[in-house]
Amino acid sequence: MEIKKIGVACDHAGYPLKKFVLQYLEEKGYEYKDYGTWSDQSVDYPDFGHALAEGIESGEVYPGIGICGSGQGIAITLNKHQGVRAGLAWCTEIAHLIRQHNDANVLVMPGRFIDNNTARAIMDEFFKTTFEAGRHQRRVEKIAVK
Repeated sequence: MEIKKIGVACDHAGYPLKKFVLQYLEEKGYEYKDYGTWSDQSVDYPDFGHALAEGIESGEVYPGIGICGSGQGIAITLNKHQGVRAGLAWCTEIAHLIRQHNDANVLVMPGRFIDNNTARAIMDEFFKTTFEAGRHQRRVEKIAVK
C-alpha cells in the first residue's frame, strides 16, 4: 500500500485508542491528519467519519483509520462514501484479508474491544499487506453504486 498521509478519526469511545494510534504513527514516522474527536466527551461518530471519508475521497489522505466503540458505527458511516472501502478488523487475520481481498483503504478498529498491543499488530498487518487484485479486482469494481 502506498501511504500518503494517514487520516484518523474517532468518536468519544474510540478516543483512548486513537491516542495510542497517533503515538504509533509518530513512532513509525507516518504523517497523519487528525479529524477528531479530541476528547472523551460524548460526540456523534458520523461527524468525524464523514470528515475522514471526504479526506480519502479528495486525496488529502490515504489510507485512513477510524475508531468507535464497536467499530460498526463509524464503518457504516465511512462506507456511505463511494470512494471509501472501510473494513472493521479486530485481529490481524481480518486486517490482512480486508487489504488483500477487499483493497480496504480505511482500517476500522473497535476501541472498546481491543487493547493497544492488538491494535499495533492490526495496524502493522494492514499497512504491510498488499491488494492481491486478480479475481478480487473485479469484485472491488462492483462495490460502488453508479
